Amino acid sequence: MPELTRGTALCPGTYDPVTFGHLDIIGRAANVFDRVVVAVVNKPVRKGSQTVFTTEERVAFIRAEVEDLANVEVKSFDSLLVRFARENGATAIVKGLRAISDFEYEFEMNQLNRTMDPEIESIYMMSSPNFSFLSSSGVRELAVFGGDLGQLVPEAVERRLKEELQR
Repeated sequence: MPELTRGTALCPGTYDPVTFGHLDIIGRAANVFDRVVVAVVNKPVRKGSQTVFTTEERVAFIRAEVEDLANVEVKSFDSLLVRFARENGATAIVKGLRAISDFEYEFEMNQLNRTMDPEIESIYMMSSPNFSFLSSSGVRELAVFGGDLGQLVPEAVERRLKEELQR
């Protein structure tokens, strides 16, 4: 009987900043796939082109948090997602869903991606209940007003976010 492989998946996102919700999805994807590439968008379009952290900082934050996951690597990209997926041998794109509003956007992206490459599957994981409300934009807003981020983002991210946004 041939050995069953679970392939490579991408977990794409802006990760500005990376949250415990993101890390939860990445860890769960690592349990399902042989290899997971966390794909950090270099220049995001959807949420404007301005990020709080540079691409290098976002990649470094994630690498520090996933270093114990041997099958996870972190890379930045600035091309079409399906092109980046092909370049990395990925057959799946894994995203987390928190609410209906996420579904509407992801459904549209799925259809566009399937038009470009029907061989790459989109797979959605429901957010863990304790992260279902968590978004990077919400974390940034809390940081601006000095809110407690300790249960939302890693300590290094919290520290740097407060430095950047409380000026």
